[in-house]
Amino acid sequence: MALVDPPRWSEEVLGRERLKAIEIFREERLTEPLERYLEAFDDYAASVDRLMRESGDLRSLHDVAQEVLTDTDLLEAIRYLAGPPVSADDLMELAETQLTASRLRDDEVAAQRVIETVLDMLDSRRFAWVAEERDPSDSERSAAAMASASLMASQRVRTNRANTAKMDQEARVRSHLAASGLTEVTTREIWTPSDAPLRGEFCGECSVVGRKADVVVGLHDGRVMPIECKVSNSSTNSVKRLNNDAAVKAAVWIDKLGSHGVVPVAVLSGVFKTLNLVQAQDRGLTIFWSHDLSPLTAFVTATG
Repeated sequence: MALVDPPRWSEEVLGRERLKAIEIFREERLTEPLERYLEAFDDYAASVDRLMRESGDLRSLHDVAQEVLTDTDLLEAIRYLAGPPVSADDLMELAETQLTASRLRDDEVAAQRVIETVLDMLDSRRFAWVAEERDPSDSERSAAAMASASLMASQRVRTNRANTAKMDQEARVRSHLAASGLTEVTTREIWTPSDAPLRGEFCGECSVVGRKADVVVGLHDGRVMPIECKVSNSSTNSVKRLNNDAAVKAAVWIDKLGSHGVVPVAVLSGVFKTLNLVQAQDRGLTIFWSHDLSPLTAFVTATG
């Protein structure tokens, strides 16, 4: 049986679809509820205020190191004292310790290293009084607390936005596959085509010859179709998401499973450059869009 080729789109079609995706992105971003940010701001403002009170406006952080570091909310606030804020992973490496409550509760030396590391990176604009070894004025304290809460709230909204968009995208893909008659099965590690879902089946996130795919489909003709779901919030970001990640994986999958054994796919939403789309497609990646998954399900059906 002759294999059905996956669709390859002209530059004109790719350009048209990317504009639709951008318009949807703009609409979603502009209508995003302000309440999400305000709720996060209020939560973090309370944490920062409590950290200030319990540490003598940060001047006695060493004295309360274990108490504040074993409090999840206060530990997060402490990371945002640095300028710029330090990630949990970076702080662990720099302070040479795990950031678990049990570790920091039992190891005072490690707790002191964490505090010293953060103080070494302290934002001297927000917390000028610490370096000057004096008490803050009311206005200094208020401004520092508000700036810190704003930093934390902004990061939470960005992280939640990205996670939600990707989860919604993956759920949409799985829903359309199921509606087209495919059966969802358990995830598995895939090293050969025989490890993949059977014909007419699909599974969620799993490793395909050592590279993660968000969804993997067993096409009706026996080929494997790993799908990467990609959300981009800028044309610059699209290079990372599409060309430096999904297209690289596509090349690996084609090399390991053969051009007649695998159909690498990316389902996209958000902002992408036409040039990057063309380049990714030329490297063997088949492109579909979240705003219209009918070509994806039509291709799957055609393989039967």
